[in-house]
Parts: sequence; C-alpha cells; structure tokens
Amino acid sequence: MDLEQLRAEIASGDPSRSMPALARLREATAEQAEPLLLLGLQQNPFLVRSLSCAGLGMKPTPAGWEALVAALETDEDSNVRAEAANALVSHSLERAWPLLRLAFARDDQWLVRCSILSAMAEHPAMAAADLLELARLALGDADGTVRVGGAEILGRLVREGGSDSAGAREAAAEARAELVRLQHDSDHRVVAAALNGLQG
Repeated sequence: MDLEQLRAEIASGDPSRSMPALARLREATAEQAEPLLLLGLQQNPFLVRSLSCAGLGMKPTPAGWEALVAALETDEDSNVRAEAANALVSHSLERAWPLLRLAFARDDQWLVRCSILSAMAEHPAMAAADLLELARLALGDADGTVRVGGAEILGRLVREGGSDSAGAREAAAEARAELVRLQHDSDHRVVAAALNGLQG
C-alpha cells in the first residue's frame, strides 16, 4: 500500500479519486490510517468528509475521537454530523452517549437525530433508562420520522422488560404507557410503530 499515493488522492479535491483511496484504508493499521482520515475530514466535498468519519469509527484513535467530536459539533453538513455520531458510538458508547444526548437536543436536522437514534437503539449495552430518555426526546420532535424512531425504541424497551433488572422492568412499564398514548397520535406512522411495540 502506497500511503503517499493515497494521501495525494485524498487531497486531490476530486471525490472520484478521494473516496476509493479512503476505502483502501480498511487495509491499513489505525496508526497508518489516522493522518489520512484526518486529511479527508479537511476536504470540501461532504461525501469525502462523511466517509472519513466512517473510517475514523473503524480505526479508533485518540486523535480520531477529537476530530469526530469536532465534526459532530461544527461540520456544516448534516450527513457528516450524522456519520460522526455513528463513528463515536463505535469508539465508546459510554463516552459517546453524553455527547450524543447534547447533539440530539441541539441539532434539529432529522438525519442527525435519526442517526443517533439508530446507533443507540441498536447498541446492546445501552441502559434502559437512557433509552427511555432518548425515546422521549425523539417523541418531542416535529419530524415524523424521528418520532417513529422514538416509538420503535419504546417497543424495544417493552420487549426487553422481562429481564432481571428492576430498572429495565420500570423502563418497560413507562414505555408501555407511552405506547398506549401514542395509539392516538396524529401521525399514522407513529401509531403503527406504537401498535408494533405493544405487540412485541
């Protein structure tokens, strides 16, 4: 692997050259990939920055974490912020959750919020109380897609409510009550998600 050649292609400003070069970094070590992925994050095309975020999620390093936090908080493109959110979860759920909770509240782009919902909802180590909090944040959104995501998280909590954890049982009971209420929602997609959750 010619790292200098990959560097030149990533810095070219041409996504048709940059993106295959970034994809080839799958074969590199985290230490080899880090400076090139950070370079990708500095490029103008949002697709290149987005793919760089994904790479930093697969090749976790301390510098990569800092760059992803910056991208989540300051990148002008919602696709990049969404990818940064996913990548931070790949680094560490425990460290990512407080940042993503803040980002969810601050960033009103549906794509970013749906990305956070997806990353959290699918993570097996996510605490029931935190999932319930996230679902309630989502249900307060004006966007129907985000609200459906919140209802689906409530459904997961109901399904997992039979665990030995008192916290999980309590969260499941609260989630079930929320889903019952959502059967009367004005958005038919939210109602469908609520019914599915209650059947689970």
